[in-house]
Amino acid sequence: MNSSSSSSLVLLGLEQLRPVGWLLLLLLLFVWLFVVLSDSLLIFVIISRRVLHKPMFVFIAAVLANSLIASSIVYPKLLRDLGQMGLSPGPVRVSVGACLTQAFMLHAIGSSSFMLLGAMALDRYMSITCPLQYTVLMSPHCVLTLLLLCWLCPPALVGSAIALTSRLPLCSSTVQRIYCDPYTVISVGCPGAMARLTAAYGLFAMVLVLFVPGSFVVFSYGRILWVCLFRSRSFSRKALQTCVPHIAVFLNYLLSTAFDLLHRRVSTGAGASHAMEGLATAASLLTVMIPTVFNPLVYGLKVSEIYQQLGAVLQR
Repeated sequence: MNSSSSSSLVLLGLEQLRPVGWLLLLLLLFVWLFVVLSDSLLIFVIISRRVLHKPMFVFIAAVLANSLIASSIVYPKLLRDLGQMGLSPGPVRVSVGACLTQAFMLHAIGSSSFMLLGAMALDRYMSITCPLQYTVLMSPHCVLTLLLLCWLCPPALVGSAIALTSRLPLCSSTVQRIYCDPYTVISVGCPGAMARLTAAYGLFAMVLVLFVPGSFVVFSYGRILWVCLFRSRSFSRKALQTCVPHIAVFLNYLLSTAFDLLHRRVSTGAGASHAMEGLATAASLLTVMIPTVFNPLVYGLKVSEIYQQLGAVLQR
């Protein structure tokens, strides 16, 4: 295959949305404003109310901050592309450099959120299984260390993958996507040793930042459920009430990742039909919308301490 000299990519996934482009633009604008306002309000409540200055709420604020940053990376670009598509009959193009930049920021934030969910599971595990030593084990120094680990490791791993991806020669310039991630460029890269090395490193980075924290989350909450079986009913009810919102957010991220993998498989599979490509594009759109909307709703309404303080702030 001959290497392509094109310096831009065509996002064919947006073409599937052309018939409902303006309606979708208004919907995404409303969703983005909701995400920005709700995430900002919850972060403000956690920071301003001293009673919420505890490790669990610090991690919740960090997850909400990541959600706010991720929405600011994806939604404005989607809104601009949809507006451009409505005003111009041509396809939406994005430079390879801009695509890689968005891919780096989006995956670094997403991987950081997964690691933060792992740190949150550790916090709940310590709180329920070691209540007497909890304040010592989850000291402010420990919380700060976990936050730095969750915020610094993913950019280093994802940045290395992006650096390898940027060296791939391109054999095509069209991708069935509505936004960019590392796989977007890898899927149009020319096959060879560099492509295999990039794919292998990407798999290694994914295992470190997704599957390892995910496995720890499953172990921690499984262990918590096991402990609750041998405790009093009131203790078990209180423990489960604090864990259910975090489990719901983790499952939300897990399902969103599964949707994204389904999108890649369907849209790049051999013989993918036009209808299947449209379904894959819809799955990709839901991958963007559901996590960012779900997080503030769960933490704002289902975590009783935050809900109470939110009500007090709104009343004032």
